[in-house]
Amino acid sequence: MKRISSSTPLLICAKSAARYAHDVTGEAEGHRGPRPTLSTVAEVAGTSVPTVSKVLRGGTDVSPATRMRVLDAVRAVGYSRRASAALAAPQQTAHRPGMVDLVVNHVEGSWANRVLTGVERVASEADVDVVITLARDGSDWVSRLLRRPSSGAVVVLVDPTSSQFQALAAAHIPVVLVDPMTKPAVEVPSVGVANWDGGRLAAEHLVSLGHRRMGLIAGGRTHVYSRARVDGFRSAVESAEVADAAIHVGYANWDRGLAERETRSMLEHHQDITAVFACSDIMALGVYDALASAGRSIPGDVSVVGFDDVPEAEWARPTLTTIRQPSADMGGAAMRMLLGLVAAGPGAAGAVPRVEMSTELVVRDSTAAPAA
Repeated sequence: MKRISSSTPLLICAKSAARYAHDVTGEAEGHRGPRPTLSTVAEVAGTSVPTVSKVLRGGTDVSPATRMRVLDAVRAVGYSRRASAALAAPQQTAHRPGMVDLVVNHVEGSWANRVLTGVERVASEADVDVVITLARDGSDWVSRLLRRPSSGAVVVLVDPTSSQFQALAAAHIPVVLVDPMTKPAVEVPSVGVANWDGGRLAAEHLVSLGHRRMGLIAGGRTHVYSRARVDGFRSAVESAEVADAAIHVGYANWDRGLAERETRSMLEHHQDITAVFACSDIMALGVYDALASAGRSIPGDVSVVGFDDVPEAEWARPTLTTIRQPSADMGGAAMRMLLGLVAAGPGAAGAVPRVEMSTELVVRDSTAAPAA
């Protein structure tokens, strides 16, 4: 038997992928290329057909390196299982799913629970079971999903890779994203909220009260919905054309403790700040903690606005002014969208849907005009 060194499969992959790409380019010249098969994937990945089949069925006895080569090959050749095979799993048909997955990176906190409530409500109405799949860092959640007779997945605050998208597409498992953190590498149906508009509402409220020196506690630097909230806030302040307006930005990665530290540092360097907008209610509570430790009152010394309107916003003292996003409705909309994709069946044509829900300013006790 011929031995292949660890570097050899990469060379095989490159040559095979190039040869396959050459075959299918004939389609543009009027010559239809071959439909990719398991053998095609195996050749490009430099492995065997049984190994490819095992990866696409979520098998666990495959090395991470081999699994990645197979998934990359699936994406490279555009492999997709035939619809008849994809729909042969028990307890489901193209029009009657038996089970769907809710993929989340955590279940802690009110926001995640509200999304789950919306998903479960719509699934219950459709008599569909929901399995929660945790996508922790480094976990192979796609393989776990492939091992189950899942009809589809609602993916919340998780960014699948292009290879993961292709593996799910190859198995004819539709995916709907809820508030993706980064722009997906491929077009995928999604449900989100008007984050830019929410940031605008927060800024307009504070500016209308007379605030000119403001702090902004953002989430992740690369998260699209955090950037949208920051941009909306900045744009509204600039559009107001108020004299001497200043915005100081810190990043707390959606963490209450980090938000407290960022706010403390911000107030030490900019003592004239009279209002802070936090891009989540949980981070707004960190702002509360920082102001309390500094002996500054809310809203007498500093006004605070959050984002989300989770139950903690009403439990806080003083109650928190915030931007409400309909979290449960987002989960429900995503589940309805997924059930529609399952009912349409594999290969259904149509535009990739995107639902964006509106935000709303909820004024409570944490905001007031700045002290004279």
